[in-house]
Amino acid sequence: MSDVTTFSATVTATTRNGILVVTIDNPPVNATSADVRLGLSRALAHAELEATISGLVITGAGKTFIGGADIKEFGKPAIEPTLPDVIERIEALSKPVVAALNGAALGGGLELALACHYRIASPAAQLGLPEVKLGIVPGAGGTQRLPRLIGIPAAMELIASGRIARAGEALSLGIIDEMVETDLIEVAITAVQKLVGTPLRRTSELAIASADPAELEKVSGKLLAKARGQNAPAEAVRLVASSHRPLGEGLADERATFLTLRDSREAAALRHVFFAEREASKVAGLEGVDPRPVSTIGICGLGLMGSGIAVAALGGGYTVIGLDQTPEAAEKGHERIIGLLERNLASGRLDQAGFDTQTARLSATATDADLAPCDLVIEAVFDDLDVKIDLFRRLNKVIRQDAILATNTSYLNPDEIASATTYPERVLGLHFFSPAHVMRLLEVVRCRETAPDVLATGLAVAKRLRKLPVVTGVTEGFIGNRIFSAYRREAEFLLEDGALPHEIDAALEDYGFPMGLFAVYDMAGLEIAWARRKRQAAARDPSERYVEIADKLCEAGRLGQKSGRGWYAYPDGKRAVDPEVTAIIEAARSKKSIKPRAFSKDEIQQRMLAAMVAEGEALLAEGIAARASDIDLVMINGYGFPAHKGGPMFAKG
Repeated sequence: MSDVTTFSATVTATTRNGILVVTIDNPPVNATSADVRLGLSRALAHAELEATISGLVITGAGKTFIGGADIKEFGKPAIEPTLPDVIERIEALSKPVVAALNGAALGGGLELALACHYRIASPAAQLGLPEVKLGIVPGAGGTQRLPRLIGIPAAMELIASGRIARAGEALSLGIIDEMVETDLIEVAITAVQKLVGTPLRRTSELAIASADPAELEKVSGKLLAKARGQNAPAEAVRLVASSHRPLGEGLADERATFLTLRDSREAAALRHVFFAEREASKVAGLEGVDPRPVSTIGICGLGLMGSGIAVAALGGGYTVIGLDQTPEAAEKGHERIIGLLERNLASGRLDQAGFDTQTARLSATATDADLAPCDLVIEAVFDDLDVKIDLFRRLNKVIRQDAILATNTSYLNPDEIASATTYPERVLGLHFFSPAHVMRLLEVVRCRETAPDVLATGLAVAKRLRKLPVVTGVTEGFIGNRIFSAYRREAEFLLEDGALPHEIDAALEDYGFPMGLFAVYDMAGLEIAWARRKRQAAARDPSERYVEIADKLCEAGRLGQKSGRGWYAYPDGKRAVDPEVTAIIEAARSKKSIKPRAFSKDEIQQRMLAAMVAEGEALLAEGIAARASDIDLVMINGYGFPAHKGGPMFAKG
């Protein structure tokens, strides 16, 4: 082995048996920065000219091959050499180049690997072109080279969805040529040696397999329906579908499309979301504060929410002790959690070894004292103040003084719950969204007395659960439900003013929400919100506008899908506009002498957005939310606001 050759600050190489082994070392994800591109370009030039070098291996330092583009270069002018230039040089090299994928090869990382003459991956490698998630398409040949390797339908699905494939799937698809568990670099060097002197397999020269038009239409239709009006997935479909044309023409179209999309409002919105997630973890007052150690989590209440939290905690590697009111309820909760794990096993999200490990870390009890070993206890009992206060008083007697108590309340005041304990500084809110094992958002509530290390622990646990934690102060409904209440109220005002439920839902779905507001109500059931409104009736300001339509529906037994009728009727289980609901709405207007008028989709969207923004600005003014981008994350990840619009605070312009 020769000494290390340095081609740039982030690219070095050693020569082994006449093979130049080039290593990219640009932590944390080996992004294709200007320095990486320069180093690779120099390494390629050196290999081409140096007679003693017969070929190259390109690999990454650490656990990543190349994780994508350098986010610091987002939105800035291109710096030479560009990634397409480097990739074309790799593919055109007269000597064999083998990609040794030691970890994630994403975006430009996979595009670079596609241009190599052979690809070998470790089992830990993940491959994908997720650019559509940032509102762009691959810009360095991905839409043209991948179809030449794996065919148009498979390439279309991967690129237009932005999905990541594991190494095993990548091997079966034909993206990689080998998967090895032994010394990756040694195998790669051997592969280069075998390729020396043979005709090199250049991806751009491969013929594209013919695709069945019916299959293409089915794949593209599914992808476009899921995209809900986003431009990037549609452009990805178009570029891949036309990849059978001459490569130069396809690459030029791809690059022009990439540049156009990069400068679009959609891409700006998705970049905003990307950076917002990184900002959300920066919490004032937690600089240098270490979280408390947590290995065992107690969960009180093993209904749907508690069971979902338990599954998330088991997936995060924690030991879980569930508590319910009776031995029978505890056993039923235990079975519910096992059932969710079995579903994960059946779907492949969990293997048998993981299932066995997680079930071994789960127990359930009806005895408070059994929670004594817990480092953190999360309550997920009925959302009633007296019930939660009673539970926290009981927990106060059995858990350690340094153990943390968390409430999952949606609307109650966690400061009141904390005041029922001897040590309110160890209490915080962890507001999960249902289903808790699926939904990514977690509102972490900083109560009046919450100690800094307790808040830091909440954030650390959230990240281990693979959640997106957003810190909120104490207010009714926290960030998400308070804004949800505001735009739900605006939707009801629109009903009185002249719109109908299906018109409002159509406008929201046209904007990019996966489902309209009234359809969501019917799916969730109307009775819970009705009970809450009845509890609040005595304290309601009589001078404030209040819409009775939802109450009238509930009084008529229209409680949603489960009762076969709610805001809509459900003949044969399918949603349909119901004249009876229209009559109830018209009667409510008449009672208030409101003269209805028609609303366009745009007017409905603007009124709903304005309601969200006004409430968001109030949350910022009150210090409940730390930054506008936190509000955007909550609405996108908890309430279906379309990510490609950037969230309500970004969308307001």
